[in-house]
Amino acid sequence: MKIQTPERNRKINRDSVKKNEDKTQETVLEIDLAALEKNYHYLTSKIDDKTKFLAVVKAFAYGSDAVAVAKKLEELGVDYLAVAYTGEGVTLKKAGITIPILVLHSLPVNYDEIIENDLEPSLYSPKVLLDFVEYAESKKIKDYPVHLKFNTGLNRLGFEKEEVGFVLKTLSKTKSIRVRSVFSHLAASEDKNLRNFMLKQIKIFKEISEKLLKGLDYKPLLHCSNTSGIINFPEAHFDMVRSGIGLYGYGNSLEVNKHLTPIGTLKTVISQIHQIKEGDSVGYNMGFIAPRATRSATLPIGHADGISRAYGKGKGWAMINGRKAPFIGNICMDMLMVDVTDIVCEEGDEAIIFGTDSTAEELSAAIHSIPYELITSVSQRIKRKILNK
Repeated sequence: MKIQTPERNRKINRDSVKKNEDKTQETVLEIDLAALEKNYHYLTSKIDDKTKFLAVVKAFAYGSDAVAVAKKLEELGVDYLAVAYTGEGVTLKKAGITIPILVLHSLPVNYDEIIENDLEPSLYSPKVLLDFVEYAESKKIKDYPVHLKFNTGLNRLGFEKEEVGFVLKTLSKTKSIRVRSVFSHLAASEDKNLRNFMLKQIKIFKEISEKLLKGLDYKPLLHCSNTSGIINFPEAHFDMVRSGIGLYGYGNSLEVNKHLTPIGTLKTVISQIHQIKEGDSVGYNMGFIAPRATRSATLPIGHADGISRAYGKGKGWAMINGRKAPFIGNICMDMLMVDVTDIVCEEGDEAIIFGTDSTAEELSAAIHSIPYELITSVSQRIKRKILNK
């Protein structure tokens, strides 16, 4: 028998520590920047070399890490970033991002922050346009970059086609702003059944753009294509395209998904395993009654972390050692339980909520939702781990 020397014990301990460091020991969202780069190159392969690329990094970069993602995209050479709200843009500017940032839903209360941080507001209604012009003039600002959003059928935000004249008249009376881009948003560019509606939107956008360009003595960028628009409507790429969900690994169709890789993998661990007798219950309100002798595993993640209470009671699953472990009972605030009766596993083993093999698209479909909702719901209390910086 070998005698363990102190030196050998120290080596064994170091090896054990390293092994544990490599193993998932808590709930974590891994963000793979190599996957982000791969997705970016796939999307840019679909556009002309002269077409600019705007990356949407709103909602913590679709639930991941806005700063890490924005820095990688800046490194890759994107032309523009877009956020939903001013505070998101301020965070990126404070982190050192230098490329232009479009604020898609600017509000008058945020104009001070917008100007102070060199953000570029979307102006989408007569009131918002007049408010921003008045503000800019009061600050004696000249040629501040703004973006004009037009409604072509989504009926959410945007000037109407009939308001082009008003917009041009307002612009002609001020030197305080300069239009950096004119844009719209396609309502269903992934839906082949609504292709004619998309073509109608594109036609309306062209008509709006032509009228605007005739009234200006300079040419703003034109853009209306989102991720699915990039893929399905090359005739609508114009001067720039926008991508959000595609950068994060989801293409709104099985065919496009083959070329994309989800950048986020949500992992956790088995905290405890219980032996449940036939007829015994699991979780709040007896949400699960064991139909047979059952092994349940408790995972430290719950609805406070973004796993909706719409899951549970057989809807949804975690991947444990390559097998699907169905959610059982009701999802708790900080925990959920899964059935591991037929899975070889032990306490401390890794459980994957979504990632590259079992995707957020598949899991969200279990409750008739979409991956956008699931990935953007991941709580900020969950640790982010950046891979392949």
